[in-house]
Amino acid sequence: MRRTRIQSPNLQRPVPPGQVYVDAFPIYDITPRRPVFDPATWRFRVWGAVERPVEWTWDELLRLPTVEVVADFHCVTRWSKRALVWEGIPVEVLLEQVQPRADAVQVMAHSMEGYTTNVPLEYLRREDSLLALRLNGEPLTPEHGAPLRLVVPQLYAWKSAKYLCGLEFQTDWIPGFWEQRGYHWVGDPWEEQRYWEPIEQVRAWWRRVRVSHVER
Repeated sequence: MRRTRIQSPNLQRPVPPGQVYVDAFPIYDITPRRPVFDPATWRFRVWGAVERPVEWTWDELLRLPTVEVVADFHCVTRWSKRALVWEGIPVEVLLEQVQPRADAVQVMAHSMEGYTTNVPLEYLRREDSLLALRLNGEPLTPEHGAPLRLVVPQLYAWKSAKYLCGLEFQTDWIPGFWEQRGYHWVGDPWEEQRYWEPIEQVRAWWRRVRVSHVER
């Protein structure tokens, strides 16, 4: 059966300010040792500001529907990759299962090695966001975030957390690992949101997008 393929809107947009397409695929981690994946004990949790928290085993996760997403990939350090093909579980499938509360504003992605990053719910809801299991036709390798990677193509790549093991829905703006160290709370490449700005500006942005979301 042919799998649904989604073309990310970011393919049609101009290259974000300050970005350059490269052939190499640089790898970044926050620890020298990558986490060890044991499918027998691994669990994926979704909790926080949701109506129906869930916890899935690896086998249960693999039974969820999948799609392919073709998207450019933009790193905050100014390199970009063209038209990567990710395969995985659409975030919209997860949202249907857990039913986020109306007061949720962001999701904290939790990774197996302790990394976290906060992702605005407005971006996570977009059609091209997914929980990736494969990249360019092959299973994810450890350096690219196996067993599971959050992919949010319309944000800088540090928001696409590797080694994903949980999503925590939150009702206020709480910074993740790099956000605590000066990176932007939102991270939109076309707004060149690389580094920190006052939280009140972030809340004002959220009020604007929430109104536009309701009107669409």
